[in-house]
Amino acid sequence: MKRVETFDVPSLRPEQLGDPCIMVIFGASGDLTKRKLIPALYNLAKEEYLPRRFALVGIARSPMNSEQFRDKLTADMNRLYGTALDGNTWREFVGRLHYLSGSGTDENTYLELKDLLTSIDADYKTGGNYFYYLATSPDLFSPIVQHLGRVGLAREENDRWRRIIIEKPFGHDLDSARSLNRELRDVLSENQIYRIDHYLGKETVQNLLVFRFGNGIFEPVWNRNYIDHVQITAAEDLGVEGRGAYYEGAGALRDMVPNHILQLITLTAMEPPMSFAADAVRNEQAKILNAIQPLSSEQVITDTVRGQYGPGSLNGDRVVGYRSENRVAATSHTETFVAAKFSVDNWRWNDVPFYLRTGKRLSQRLTEIVIQFKRAPFMLFRKTSVEHLTSNRLIVHVQPDEGISLRFGAKVPGPIVSMGAVNMEFRYADYFGTSSGTGYERLLYDCMIGDATLFQRTDMVEAGWSVVEPIIDVWKALPPRSFPNYAAGTWGPKESDDLIERDGRRWVAPLAGAVGRSSRQEGRSTTQELE
Repeated sequence: MKRVETFDVPSLRPEQLGDPCIMVIFGASGDLTKRKLIPALYNLAKEEYLPRRFALVGIARSPMNSEQFRDKLTADMNRLYGTALDGNTWREFVGRLHYLSGSGTDENTYLELKDLLTSIDADYKTGGNYFYYLATSPDLFSPIVQHLGRVGLAREENDRWRRIIIEKPFGHDLDSARSLNRELRDVLSENQIYRIDHYLGKETVQNLLVFRFGNGIFEPVWNRNYIDHVQITAAEDLGVEGRGAYYEGAGALRDMVPNHILQLITLTAMEPPMSFAADAVRNEQAKILNAIQPLSSEQVITDTVRGQYGPGSLNGDRVVGYRSENRVAATSHTETFVAAKFSVDNWRWNDVPFYLRTGKRLSQRLTEIVIQFKRAPFMLFRKTSVEHLTSNRLIVHVQPDEGISLRFGAKVPGPIVSMGAVNMEFRYADYFGTSSGTGYERLLYDCMIGDATLFQRTDMVEAGWSVVEPIIDVWKALPPRSFPNYAAGTWGPKESDDLIERDGRRWVAPLAGAVGRSSRQEGRSTTQELE
C-alpha cells in the first residue's frame, strides 16, 4: 500500500449524517435492490454514514412478510456481496427492514403504505421524512408519483421532507421526457425529484471536478489551444442478459447516450462553477448540453455509426448474436453499438471534436475518458533520430479499474537523441485500497442529506434528449441494411474506425485489463494510436 499524503482543504461538503428518515423501494424484489441498493445501504451503515434513526420499506408484488424479506436479503447478501458480512452491522441493519406486498397501480397499496409508515415513524422517530426509490419499469414512474400525491405521501410540510429517486430511462425521446417531467411536477417540486445516474456514483467521475479545478497544472491547458480532441468509451462485454424486451425498445443510443455519456461530456467540458452547490454545478453542465451542436440530417449520416453484434468469441467462449438472444426479434434493427462525433460550440471547445462510442458484447468492459493533447512543434528535433513526437495524453479510467494515466515523451537512455512514450499512473486501489462499493452509496447518501449535485435537473434531461433527437429521427427513417455488422468480442463495426480516421485520428487502444498493463487487445480498433 502506498503512503497517501492528505491535505487540510475544504471538503465538497461538511461531513454530516442525513436526517432521520424512511426509505421506500418500489420494486424491492428485483435485481437492482439485491445487487446494488441493499449492499450500498449496508456499506453506509458499516461506515456510519447511515442515519441512526433509519428504516426501509420494500414494496413488490411477491407475496412475503417482513421476516421473509429479511431472510431473502440475508441469503442474497451472503451469496453476492463478495466478502464476509460484519455480523453485528448486518443484524442491526436488517432489523430495520420491512416489507409490503402490493402493486404500484393499486390505490389500496398506498393506503396500506401510509399506515405502515405512520407506525414505523412512531417506532423509529423518523419525523415523517421519506424518500422513495422507483426501481421499477419506466411505465410506473408517473402512476407511482400520482398515487403518492393522492394519499398525501408526497407533500412536504412542518419541516418534513419527501424525495423521489427515479432510475433511467427518463423518457424514450424528447416529447416523452417533457411529458414525464410535467406529470411529476404536477405532484412534486423540482427539488424533490432526484433523477439518478449511477455512473456519477463512481469515484473517478466525481474526482473529475477535484482533478480539474483543484490542480493548478491542468485547468490552464484544458481548452482548444492545447487539446486536440476528446474520446469517451463506455464498453460492455456482456450482451443484453435477459433484458431483450427492454433493449428492443431502447437500443444503445437511448440506453447510454442521453444520460451516461452526456454526463461524462458535461463534467469533462464544463466551466468552473461558482461553488460546489448543486445548482451551481448543474448550471454549468446544462450550458455544455445546450452548447453541443445539433446534428443535421446529413451529419447524422456522416458523423454517427450504429452497429449490432453477431455471433463471436469472448474470453475463449462462443457467444450468440443479438438476434438470437431471448425476446429479441429474428430480424431486429435495434442497435447495440453507437459511435458519434459531437462539437461543443463555445470559446473553450471550438473545433475540438468529442468522439464517443458505446456498445454491448465488445472486447472488454471498460469506461474511460481520453484527453488527447496537441503535439509540440517538431523543429527542434529535425536533425535527430526522432521521427515523430509523442503526443501527451490524459486518460481517466472510470471502470473497472479506477484511476488516471498521463502519457508523455521522455529521452531513451543512450548516446543519441531518441524518444519513447512513458506513462505516469494513479490507481485508486493502490493508494486508497479496494472498495466493496456499488457506486450507489454516494448517491443514496446525497439524497438523504438533500444534495442534488449528482442528479439531473429537468432542463438537463430535456437538453440531453435534444442532442440525440436528430439521430433518433434519421435512424428511424433509414433502417440499417447491414445488421449484424460486428462480431461479438471485437471493438464494433469497421465504420466506427472510419468515423475517427477520416479526421486523421484513431481510437486509443484500451489496455488489457487494469491500469498499468501494457499488452494490447487485438482487433481493427486497437491498432496503434496516432502518434
